[in-house]
Amino acid sequence: MSKARQKGTAAETAVVKYLRQCGWLDADRHPLRGQADQGDIRGISNMVLEVKNHRTYSIPAWMREVEAEKENADARFGAAIIKPNGVGLTSVGQWWAVMSVEDFAKLCARAKL
Repeated sequence: MSKARQKGTAAETAVVKYLRQCGWLDADRHPLRGQADQGDIRGISNMVLEVKNHRTYSIPAWMREVEAEKENADARFGAAIIKPNGVGLTSVGQWWAVMSVEDFAKLCARAKL
């Protein structure tokens, strides 16, 4: 396994562990599906999560990826979960969740916030 793939797998595993600790017991890594990819993490209703662990940030490209994966998964919401530089794998709660304002507004409405 390449170093990049090991790094990605470690980040995805850390996110799953964190989400399960937060009560999302069905959270799990989702296998790659090529062009029909449906995100890295599934198990939260109507949500796809794309986990990123890179030294440099490519947020516009990552958000296009999230949008494509939402469509592939027929999900209402999607977010890129980004590990900031200098924040470890055991501090997932300090990572960033980036989503479109449209998804944010729909999520808030659904939660009745």
